[in-house]
Amino acid sequence: MSGDYPHLHPSARRVADEDAQSRIRRIRTDRWIAYARAEAVLAALEDLLSFPKRMRMPNLLLVGSTNNGKTMIVEKFRRAHPGIAAAETDDGVALLPVVRMQMPPGPDEGRFFGAILDALGMPFSPRDRIATKQDTAVRVMRAMGARLLVIDELHNLLSGTSMQQRRLLNLLRWLGNELQIPLVGVGTAEALRAIRSDDQLVNRFEPLALPLWTDDDEYLRLLSTLEAVLPLRKPSHLADSAMVARILSASEGVLGEIIAIVIRAAVRAVDTGAEMISPRMIEGAGFIRPSERRRVAV
Repeated sequence: MSGDYPHLHPSARRVADEDAQSRIRRIRTDRWIAYARAEAVLAALEDLLSFPKRMRMPNLLLVGSTNNGKTMIVEKFRRAHPGIAAAETDDGVALLPVVRMQMPPGPDEGRFFGAILDALGMPFSPRDRIATKQDTAVRVMRAMGARLLVIDELHNLLSGTSMQQRRLLNLLRWLGNELQIPLVGVGTAEALRAIRSDDQLVNRFEPLALPLWTDDDEYLRLLSTLEAVLPLRKPSHLADSAMVARILSASEGVLGEIIAIVIRAAVRAVDTGAEMISPRMIEGAGFIRPSERRRVAV
């Protein structure tokens, strides 16, 4: 049956004849969609991972709007460099080349090192002294061969007091020096503001932006790729001008919103039997623009 749906990627053709519920589950499943900006970030992360130890390691700050693909990129990178369980190593020590944590809300040193220990899978008590958590986190990261630390939601740093912010910024600088591994911060423009408040850190973190999407060739390729992986039985022509404009306007150029709009419309196309996404279907999907959600009265 693979020849019956030439508009679909072969992986989507295989499920295009399945029942509606199976296809809706497939449509709603998270998937990696490659695009030039994401590939550039992944290449930069690979370069950092291979960097030899030295006194002052390079760092990266991945900055972009909320829901614009930052976390998906770093998770893709982490999965490309999985850990090795202790049972599979010669010395019985687990290996974890890429450690990914989230900056906790209302952060302080204790919560920060607690988040690292969680990422390492190490048990600890919230009542443990900060020095104990710090020593354990550093020791275990060394033992597990950590080569890069990703700190997601770095903008949460600004939810602390001025003193907490200063102490945590000093801590980031110390941690990079102590472990001699690159740090990768991930966050919104507020994360960049936090780093820029420290004269030493701003020179150590190279900013890499994920801008909002615009009506260009890369955006058209994204829509074409989306159409090819969603198992609708008829072509939707998402890259046609009318569809391009409607989706971009409703999403306000945010990657996660672009994908959400297309997925919601695709589910509706299966439910109604239309089997294709039309401009009217996008308008009738009940999608609320990101800026309008902030103004919804309750």
